[in-house]
Amino acid sequence: MTEQAAPSADTATATATATSADLWASIDDLCAWLDTNRPTGGEEGMLLRMLKLSEEVGEVAEAVIGATGQNPRKGVTHTWEDVQGELCDVVITALIALRTLTPDTREVFTRHLARVKERSLGSVS
Repeated sequence: MTEQAAPSADTATATATATSADLWASIDDLCAWLDTNRPTGGEEGMLLRMLKLSEEVGEVAEAVIGATGQNPRKGVTHTWEDVQGELCDVVITALIALRTLTPDTREVFTRHLARVKERSLGSVS
């Protein structure tokens, strides 16, 4: 069996950059698709898009309850993979909600993440 070398830092950085670009392009595409197909526009449509986030968070809670069997009437109804999927739906929905508010989604998110990181971890060299 031949061992493969670990990817170089340059390769890892390039992969992360491509993945990041794909993420933001996908969010833009999904937001555009939703804008084209939403039944309610304007401020009401924007508010409904924000409320969608609460629905997705509720689905995470439902999946966790189902994965842990906390409802004795239903028992175990979900897996931890279901929870992972629901958490991904929350992230996607939040990014689409942010994109709905600003076309500068990537920059707004990156700046905010940097502030949270600095506040939480301090200056890390």
